[in-house]
Amino acid sequence: MRNERKTEIKVGVTSLIALILLIWVIGWAKNYKLSGSQKIVRIEFESANGLEKGDIVTVNGVRKGVVGEIGISGNKAVVNANIDDDILLKEDATFGISMLDLMGGKKVEIKPGISEKKLDYSKIQTGQFYADVPAVMAMLGSVQNDLIRIIKEVQVTLSSMNNVMTDKDFNKDMRSSLSNLASISRKLNVMIDENRVNLRRLTGNTADLTKEASQLIRDNKDNIRTSLEDVQTVLKNTNDLLTKINNLTDETADRKNNAGKLLYDEELLTDVKKSINQVRDLTKILLDQLNNKGLNVDAHIKFF
Repeated sequence: MRNERKTEIKVGVTSLIALILLIWVIGWAKNYKLSGSQKIVRIEFESANGLEKGDIVTVNGVRKGVVGEIGISGNKAVVNANIDDDILLKEDATFGISMLDLMGGKKVEIKPGISEKKLDYSKIQTGQFYADVPAVMAMLGSVQNDLIRIIKEVQVTLSSMNNVMTDKDFNKDMRSSLSNLASISRKLNVMIDENRVNLRRLTGNTADLTKEASQLIRDNKDNIRTSLEDVQTVLKNTNDLLTKINNLTDETADRKNNAGKLLYDEELLTDVKKSINQVRDLTKILLDQLNNKGLNVDAHIKFF
């Protein structure tokens, strides 16, 4: 009886230890804590596909929390991330849902940020959903028809290129073109070799000419500067002369000078025309008298 009693006690203690270990493992896996010293960060995502309540929350890759409630707000998913109270998040902290392992698990990854301002936990933060293997496969499935069409077009292109490359006329023309190119290259090399001395002399003459031109410019720098200044002076005087001529023309047209008054005075023009007519009449009378009886002068002279 005593041995049976000891066996029962051993089985009970072993079962109790196993139960405690099971509870501890479950709590560790789900990040349950007895202290309750956690704070909640509300994060909205375009999608929370695959994320479940109880998944882990990591800060810089270290487990520091657990996913709480997951809800819907409009067309976005809102996730409550319960993180340890000792984590300090900044205003520029970033949040994302990423793949935990190849089995499809998800986690919320947080980068604390480097800003001097602390994060406002009363506001809903904006997070980003990082595509995982299933999302990539779904994306590939959505473009499956396009990929098939592109592959068919590539096959047609390769087939056309193969037909072109295996065409006898094309190969013959290609060989002829390459042969001509090689011939031109050889001739060009021969020409360069034959004229190497002349080319070297031409290059040397060009260098000497450039050197002499530079020396000429340096030696006549002052004269060139003086000539340029003289040209600028001539241009300035010419501009002044043209300005004066324009002013004289404007004053003449506006009758502001004697020439304008003479050219544009209608009364003077009328008097000139009248005088010309009188001179013409007088000349006619004199010619008539000379041709007939001579010049007839009727003069009344008074003497004192």
